[in-house]
Amino acid sequence: MEQKNCNIKKRKYTHLKEWERYKIEALWAGKKKPDEIALILKRSRSTIYAEITRGIRMHIDQHLAYKKVYRANVGQKDYLDKGKNKQRGLKIGKDTKLEAYIREKILKYRYSPDAIIGEIKMKGLKFEGMISTKTLYNYIEAGIFAGISNESLWEKRKRKKRSYQPVRRISLNNRTGKSIEQRPLHVNDRSQYGHWEGDCIRGPQGLTTSLFTLTERKSLEQIIIKIERGSQQEIKDALDQLEVRYGSEFKLKFKSITFDNGVEFLDWRSLELSSLNPKNKRTTLYFAHAYSAWERGSNENQNKIIRRFIPKGTDIHQVSDKEIKTIESWMNNYPRKRLGYKTANQVAQENLQINRIKGL
Repeated sequence: MEQKNCNIKKRKYTHLKEWERYKIEALWAGKKKPDEIALILKRSRSTIYAEITRGIRMHIDQHLAYKKVYRANVGQKDYLDKGKNKQRGLKIGKDTKLEAYIREKILKYRYSPDAIIGEIKMKGLKFEGMISTKTLYNYIEAGIFAGISNESLWEKRKRKKRSYQPVRRISLNNRTGKSIEQRPLHVNDRSQYGHWEGDCIRGPQGLTTSLFTLTERKSLEQIIIKIERGSQQEIKDALDQLEVRYGSEFKLKFKSITFDNGVEFLDWRSLELSSLNPKNKRTTLYFAHAYSAWERGSNENQNKIIRRFIPKGTDIHQVSDKEIKTIESWMNNYPRKRLGYKTANQVAQENLQINRIKGL
């Protein structure tokens, strides 16, 4: 004997649509049985039986007799109400190790969600409930991680990049310095390690203490030095100290530096000369166009990160050398998307070794 309703083609399950419920209502009112309705709508008998149970109501007819009727609007409302109470299972599930890892990276080390997920993938770490960067942002937005919100993040989302128009303005107080237009191609395309950008972060108006910052273009390696008066001599002293620190490798590490046209950098000839051997040149200086901070984009972006730790209006004189070194260390050990989620220190060491081998 053949099974009844065996001619219904099996298909992937989908929820009943509202129009199907109204068709069920019409067919039920027309004395059709659930088995017949299932055949007409090409649905399983269990689906139709469950739906009729969902929307069935007792109705008093004109003879004051009770009878069962199916109401599509009742079934639809019940379906929507139950749907609201459903919660999707979190991808992170009960992976407490991943939750603890994320919590520590955000609250203790001030990592962004992108840096956390990128570093996990780069290091090949394994977690049961691994999630994507977008999902982590969504979880933080929804308050899934207790004690972590958008306020815990420095930047909630990746902001749209501004577009800049190239300008060609000559600085009238620096006509003899080498223009950024004279930089070799390997400096512009970041293909070689050892080319830096520099600037000064200043304190409130009337206070002279500032930070001399240097950013390596390829690795994003950062150097921060506190100077008290922001003078040309202090900039020279800072570079002299770096030359003493790195000795014979200074030339391998500092092939060129690109500054803006601030007065503290205008004595470029003395800055280029070695303090250990004044007859030799230790580096080459280039200058960006006036009013074109974007030409030193790496350094500008790094300075914005420093401002997260030392907001504008802070008396830099009150910031200790230990605090400055802590900020510098954090920046050099933070995984960067541009570096494949390696740190600046890792990329700098790899490329400095290449320079040593090739004698560049």
